[in-house]
Amino acid sequence: MKGRRIRAVIADDEALARKFIRRVLKDDHEIEVVAECANGKEAVSAIKKQKPDLLFLDVQMPELDGFAVLQSIAAERLPEIIFTTAYEQYAIRAFELHALDYLLKPFDQARFEDAIKHAKERLRAEREEDGRLQIDALIESFKNRPQYVDRLVIKAGGRINFLSTNEINWIEADDKYVHLHTGETNPMVRQTLNAMEAQLDPRKFRRIHRSTIVNVARIKELQPMFNGEHCVLLEDGTKLTLSRNYKEKLFEVLGKPL
Repeated sequence: MKGRRIRAVIADDEALARKFIRRVLKDDHEIEVVAECANGKEAVSAIKKQKPDLLFLDVQMPELDGFAVLQSIAAERLPEIIFTTAYEQYAIRAFELHALDYLLKPFDQARFEDAIKHAKERLRAEREEDGRLQIDALIESFKNRPQYVDRLVIKAGGRINFLSTNEINWIEADDKYVHLHTGETNPMVRQTLNAMEAQLDPRKFRRIHRSTIVNVARIKELQPMFNGEHCVLLEDGTKLTLSRNYKEKLFEVLGKPL
């Protein structure tokens, strides 16, 4: 890295997160931000075009998630990676072992600067062979990870709680948050409904509306409504709307009515 600046790409779907990273790096004359990306496809394109030395990579993004971004780039062309994530359930221990560093949102400037210091040391040392081995191991660990989660990590009141997905009756979208309805509590998680859907086993959970996912095992009855829609009656008496756009997908799991 001697003699030239470190070329960095920021890939995060949250504008505020990108702004924070860009602001902290603004006065760092050793690092040049060569691209910013708001989704996984943009990140893949920027990496191939810009050939950065360093990548700030969000785990959960539209189009392609962070894992898919890595798998879309040949190992020898991957930069050093600092993960940024708001979700503990994404194999934090694996990041610590294989990635250059990880930042758990919300992270402060001091923690960010520690990660930058580590990045500079790695890049100055030019330990390319060791770095590539770590990247290969990282990608392999992603390939071997369970495809769907069976429990969620929830932060509330300063505590971290674990919720089995089997306890969830249905899930409701609320902008960039989702409410997990269990019948007893309705914890709120900072995640989009699309991101939550991608983590859940489609044999157990299905989207029935643009703002609703249901645990299929909790469905008691479907009642016809207007315009091809149905009322979904759950075992606890909850009534939800099945949009006609999602009807066929639900019947793939329930089976066609006789």
